[in-house]
Amino acid sequence: MTHPAFEHLRSRAVPALKLELQEYRHRATGARHVHLASDDPHKAFLVAFLTVPQDSTGVAHILEHTALCGSRRYPVRDPFFMMTRRSLNTFMNAFTGADWTAYPFASLNRKDFENLLDVYLDAAFFPLLDPLDFAQEGHRVEFADDSADAPLVFKGVVYNEMKGAMSSPVQALAQRLQSALFPTTTYHHNSGGEPGVIPDLTHERLVAFHGAHYHPSNAVFMSYGDLPAAELQQHFEERALSAFTARPLDLAIPDERRYDAPVAVEAPYAADAEALADGTHVVLGWLLGRTTDPLETARARVLSDVLLDNSSSPLRHALETSELGAAPSPLCGFDDSTRETTFTCGLEGCAPDTAAAVEQLVLETITRVAEDGVAPEVVESVLHQLELQSREISGDGYPYGLKLMLDALTPLMHGGDPLDGLDIDPVLAELRREAAEPGFIPQLARRLLLDNPHRVRLSLKPDPELAARQAAAEIGRLAALRAQLDAEAQQQVRAQAAALAARQARHDDPALLPKVTLADVPAELAIATGETRQLNGVETAWYAQPTNGLVYQQWVIDLPALDPGLAGLVPLYALTLSEVGSAGRDYQETQALQAAVTGGISARCLVRAAVDDPQQLRAVLVLAGKALARNAGALTQLLRDTLLEPRFDELDRLAELVAQYRAQRDEEVVDHGHALAMGAASEALSPAGALISQWGGLTAIERLRELDDALSADDDEADAALATYAQRLAALHAKVLCAPRRLLVVAEAGRHGELAELIATHGAGPAAAGTAVTLAPALPDSPPVQAWTLATQVSFCARAYPAVAAGHPDAPALVVLGDFLRNGFLHRAIRERGGAYGAGAGLHADSGSFRFFSYRDPRLAETLADFDASIDWLLSTRHEAQPLEEAILGVVAAIDRPGSPAGEAINAWFSELFGRTPEQRRRFRARVLAVTIEDLQRVARTWLRPELARTAVITSAAALAASGLNAEVRTL
Repeated sequence: MTHPAFEHLRSRAVPALKLELQEYRHRATGARHVHLASDDPHKAFLVAFLTVPQDSTGVAHILEHTALCGSRRYPVRDPFFMMTRRSLNTFMNAFTGADWTAYPFASLNRKDFENLLDVYLDAAFFPLLDPLDFAQEGHRVEFADDSADAPLVFKGVVYNEMKGAMSSPVQALAQRLQSALFPTTTYHHNSGGEPGVIPDLTHERLVAFHGAHYHPSNAVFMSYGDLPAAELQQHFEERALSAFTARPLDLAIPDERRYDAPVAVEAPYAADAEALADGTHVVLGWLLGRTTDPLETARARVLSDVLLDNSSSPLRHALETSELGAAPSPLCGFDDSTRETTFTCGLEGCAPDTAAAVEQLVLETITRVAEDGVAPEVVESVLHQLELQSREISGDGYPYGLKLMLDALTPLMHGGDPLDGLDIDPVLAELRREAAEPGFIPQLARRLLLDNPHRVRLSLKPDPELAARQAAAEIGRLAALRAQLDAEAQQQVRAQAAALAARQARHDDPALLPKVTLADVPAELAIATGETRQLNGVETAWYAQPTNGLVYQQWVIDLPALDPGLAGLVPLYALTLSEVGSAGRDYQETQALQAAVTGGISARCLVRAAVDDPQQLRAVLVLAGKALARNAGALTQLLRDTLLEPRFDELDRLAELVAQYRAQRDEEVVDHGHALAMGAASEALSPAGALISQWGGLTAIERLRELDDALSADDDEADAALATYAQRLAALHAKVLCAPRRLLVVAEAGRHGELAELIATHGAGPAAAGTAVTLAPALPDSPPVQAWTLATQVSFCARAYPAVAAGHPDAPALVVLGDFLRNGFLHRAIRERGGAYGAGAGLHADSGSFRFFSYRDPRLAETLADFDASIDWLLSTRHEAQPLEEAILGVVAAIDRPGSPAGEAINAWFSELFGRTPEQRRRFRARVLAVTIEDLQRVARTWLRPELARTAVITSAAALAASGLNAEVRTL
């Protein structure tokens, strides 16, 4: 059934995904509605607009933020964040892409879904766009203090967010390459905003951009789940569309003008002087075809994967083994997120004069592929990967329905068929037919790459002076602006600051917004169940889940007691295990086999504090793989080979992996600085916290750099260091083989019998010998206040307190306390007033600590003071019942948030492994629902005592000096 305001265009079943695509058009405005009808009760929605900025002021990004700051029916200043705590949503956010802006959410609760739909529709089509919200979210100038001669400073959430984003060399590299590949269209500009350009945006231009782009004639509605399309369309019509008529719009993005010959570009990025010798990024990018051509897009993806998919792929192998750089660029691969697709490859960790040599290496490698081709099984392996990816039901990172909608969104926004983003079977069939013809890959290599003159070579070079120049330019701009302010203008600046502060301090009536209550919370927590039985002497857990034809196997090994030297190697060992050769094969043969028969094999280490004692822990190594059911036997055998017969004698490969891992970890610092700062702040509070930091924290990055330097030195000592490293990996592996192990299997119920036979025949079997002896790391002698400095325009702050394990009676109240402090104090003080992109707090039961954090923060000492002030606010203020209910709702929504079918089973099993039994988890949830204000105040007094606090910040040397923070300083 279709709502009368809409016309039904078509319906198409997608059997592989167990859904039907239904497409509609609004009669009056032309707005499009694509509904993915499914039996799934996990409903998802988004409304999206084609947004085509013509500069780098970040207008689309700032509009995304400001639209969520109040609307016609919901005239409160922060409906988005207020709804996050009045909802049982499983996802709420907004995205600014290179050419579209989307507002998505998901929920399992029908009432909640309808509440959010009303709020989102009103925010998108009828936002207030208050000038003060623009000042808060986008940018503004304020006086640094109340003195008569105070200088001006820039503030704004997006302004600081993009300062942080563009401090990342990888983010800067991606943006500079896209700008060079697209010299004339909207993609030339930074849709998120360049910090130096953002202050050029005016409120008037923001309002005009909304008027030009956020109209139903430019809108796409997408929905997923078990609600009928007609019901959704009634909401669309009543809440938004009936207020509009059709408008002719000319927003279509044209084809980019093609270069007649390749171009070379250089750009700087902020880095310390140590990066001058080997910190250059060199990448080559090609502009390819339109995303609206599904077959051509798929051909380009196949070529990209043939060249780069794994270490046996010709171009990735050439890049990984080249001495021109440390590792393949993280940008390597095919990108179809823009109207015209791109292909990128290159190296990071290069000397500054290697650009021509890197280009020659890439072109020579592609030329060999064009001349010699590749084996047919290589192409079939790539097609197998595409098939597996299209079949897998995801949902552990964000809802599966949202993933499907985003798959269909890019072609849909540009006039293509959304079905092409979902139903890959017809394209796969055609690709297999084409791949059978001689010269399939060579012809693609020539046509798309070698004979394509629209190629850019970008060298992004470290510049130790860039940060200082940027800071000086900002100060100079502000000083010039300050000099132009007469007395009346100065008063206007102060008046705006006062008005904004008053607006931020205002407590709007939450009753203006819809909500769910504790009465809407499901009575029970759904937990996947399985059964455990012995198979060939191995304790094996079996979970029957609707996995759409995939099987998942995970070997879990208790990590034994290790000396400190070997214990520190565990994360590198885990990284290496699936990346080296196995069972006599070299690593290239093994990588090729993995790609041909699995969806990936990986290893990781997990650490959890005991459920009843934060000073005890359990640590395990997990070797995991997945495959289509037809390849279950091959997966089983390959997991066995990887676990029992890895090759640590491939010394050059070991050195390459260390260099690659170092590059990955270095890139994490700016992108995930808040997590690293929290790890450093809590590392001395419990053995689990110490081990988590030792394996993945800031000191782990330091040790990794030292190891890479030792292995990459050009002398005999490097050879000796490499041999020693290989011996230590082998020694660690020998201990792992003797440790107790168990197996987890997730698949559809009807496949369990066959899988049991395969595992009995081809599985790894029980451990050689040994009993579990728990790792017991010593607590590091960390200072109470740490500061780690690097080249960044923003800071990350963390403060930690020793707290309790998950099973302690105070744990539920401490978890709720985190949401309560964020909702009631931290968000307002640190994000709205302070300008940080994010801030929060919460119990980290895995390490037995309670932690505060801020993310992409322009402040240091002030934020740390706000952490303390939030506790004072909690203890000294009379609190109403509603904020407590909102905090509890947020915690319960997080507890109840579903994952993928396989992820639900894996989470249930690992929870029980670490003592979080279904009974304990349900008891915890029930206690969360019973938390009182008195409980929050009591646990704060008990556990958040000032003398127990430990602090860590990641920042620039200049910001640290200006803050006056008394800390032990280390340079990253």
